[in-house]
Parts: sequence; structure tokens; C-alpha cells
Amino acid sequence: MFETFSYIALQQYWWMIVSLLGAILVFLMFVQGGQTLIYTLGKTEDERSLLVNLLGRKWEFTFTTLVTFGGAFFASFPLFYSTSFGGAYWVWMLILIAFVVQAVSYEYRRKPNNFLGQRTYEVLLFINGLLGTVLIGTAVATFFTGSGFSVDKMNITKLTGDKMPIISEWTGPAHGLEAALNLQNLALGLTVFFLSRVLALLYFMNRLNHAVMMERIKKQLLYNAIPFVVFFLTFAIWLILSSGFAVNPDTKEVFMEPYKYLHNLLAMPVVAILFLLGVVFVLLGIIRPLTCFEKCSTKGIWITGLGTILTVFSLFLIAGFNNTAYYPSITHLQSSLTIENSSSSKYTLVAMSYVSLFVPFVLAYIWYAWRSIDNRKIDIEEVNSESHSY
Repeated sequence: MFETFSYIALQQYWWMIVSLLGAILVFLMFVQGGQTLIYTLGKTEDERSLLVNLLGRKWEFTFTTLVTFGGAFFASFPLFYSTSFGGAYWVWMLILIAFVVQAVSYEYRRKPNNFLGQRTYEVLLFINGLLGTVLIGTAVATFFTGSGFSVDKMNITKLTGDKMPIISEWTGPAHGLEAALNLQNLALGLTVFFLSRVLALLYFMNRLNHAVMMERIKKQLLYNAIPFVVFFLTFAIWLILSSGFAVNPDTKEVFMEPYKYLHNLLAMPVVAILFLLGVVFVLLGIIRPLTCFEKCSTKGIWITGLGTILTVFSLFLIAGFNNTAYYPSITHLQSSLTIENSSSSKYTLVAMSYVSLFVPFVLAYIWYAWRSIDNRKIDIEEVNSESHSY
């Protein structure tokens, strides 16, 4: 079946898969957001343990999705992987370390004879929540603002002494960390940070059985929703009004086009509709629990979660489709990466596409496992009675 697809159709198909995985990852980062709220919401050891155990049931979903997202990107667009991960390695190393300490913290927080103490691991969970969200958001923002690198595929034929040939060369002084100094990048990083906290609060509302903490959660929802909206609007307006990295479909030359990402939305009405629907769903899921006075709906996590997936998915499509360089170079414009010049071979994409047919079954299993774990609301008594707790 996939053998009949054109090369560009396979490239677009895999960009959509990578985009969907990235969107699901951003939604699942409510775990990271929740980790930054442990001491804000939990005033006693029991309350903090309740929050940690609720998040501990989901952290592996986020970690697995991150690994799958990175693996899919590596297999389908290897030149991006080698350019970004090989050049901006400080950013990716910090992200990796942040997720490693998360796994260690959940495993050893309540271990007997824990010489570091629970608080140390709770601080590490906060660090993971802060760095993981801000740095991933900042890294994704470079899809629109660009990074400092050059690519020369002919270097593969140049052997100098005993050194391996390098196709991609990073020219940024801090190997990716300089991206955080770009205010537009930082706006998206902070958007993801506050969004993850909003999603976590909505998740807590949905799963916790604790009346006292519910009042704190509702208050924090307002405090985090306001900066989220401000930073998101800042990034979105900046994006729509800025010039973008366009690709001439005939010559493949990369050039700057005014209002490029606005043009992408207008040229792809389906993507524009998905983007607008996503934004509306995100806001609806936040507004409903904030405006209720008696019994509040606890379904906001699903409304805002769906909106998050639609919005992030649309942003990835805007970055890569409609003759756009999804990973632009600001130091050497013609080195910018597109889904055409950075993908795997057609044979590899065809083989991978058959594997992708199992994705719906994997998603169904994840949903089943999620529902099995969350079959009822959690309270302190349940956490204290469990044989295994985080």
C-alpha cells in the first residue's frame, strides 16, 4: 500500500505523525506541571504524598511518549536529529538529565533508609517540571525563529586525518542554550510551563478526593491561567506578524517571506480551523471550573487536553507544511532543514509506515491502562494503604 505513495506524501505523512506525538507529549506534561505545584498545594506531608502518588501513576506515560517522539523524529528525519541533538547538545542534555532525575525521584522518594530525604527528591521533581517544560517549549520555538548552524552534505566525502566527517556544524556560542535568550522562544517556553501547570490543576480537580485542596486548586488555576494566556497571546501574535522561512518549490531556495506563518494558516484552512478549535477548547476547559459557584465540572482536563493536542499539532503543521523550512538556520539560510531535504530514504519511510499501522492499537492500550489506573478518585487513606507508593 505505502509503496504507491509518492516520496513527498510519505514525508508529509511522517511529519504529521511526529507532530501528533509532539502534541500528545505537551498534553502529558501536566505531570511536570503538577510536580512544580507539590508545595504550593500540599501543606502537609500527607497532602504532598497524595499529589506525588497521583502524578506517579502517570509519569511513565510522559517519559515513554518523549522517547517515542524522539525515536520517530530520528528515524524519519535523521538530519534534524544529527543537527539539533549533535549541535544544541546542552539543551538536550539538560532535558535528558531532568527526566532522568524524575525517574530516580519517583523510585527512591519513599524508599526505606533514604539518606537524601524525601524533600531532596521533591526538589528534583520541581526541577524536572521547570526545566522540562521551559526547555522543550524553547526548543520547539526555534522551529519558527531559527538556530545557528550550517549543513554541508558534501563533508561526508572529506576525510581529514583521523577525524570523522561532520555534515552539520553548530555555530551558536552556547550550543543551544542561547535560544533561551530569544524573547520569542522564551515566550513559548513559559507558555508550555504555565500550560502544564493549568493542565495539572485540572487533572487534580478530576482525580482528587480532598475538599480542602480543591479550594487551593481553584485559586491556583486562576493564578496560572492568566500568565499562560498572556504568554500564549504574545507568542501567537509575534508569530503571525513575523517573517518566516519560506522555500521556493521549484529551486528549493530558502528565503524570508513577510507574514509567512499567517500565509500558511490562510493557505491551509483545515489547519487554521484545527488551530482555532484547539484554542477555544483550551480556554473553555479553563473557564468552566473558574466560573462555577457550586458543584464544578471536573471534565476540564479532557476539554483543555484535546485543545492542547489540536493547537500544538497545528503549530507543527504550520512549521513544516506549505513550502516552509521547519528548522531554519539564521547563520546560513540555505542550510535550513525542510521535510524534503532532511528525511530518510523512501524505502525507510515505507517500512516505517507499515509499523505505524500499529499506533492505533498502542493508543488503545494506553487509554485502557489509563482508565484502569484512574478507575476512581484517590484520597490519602488509599495512598497510605497501598503496598507500593511513590
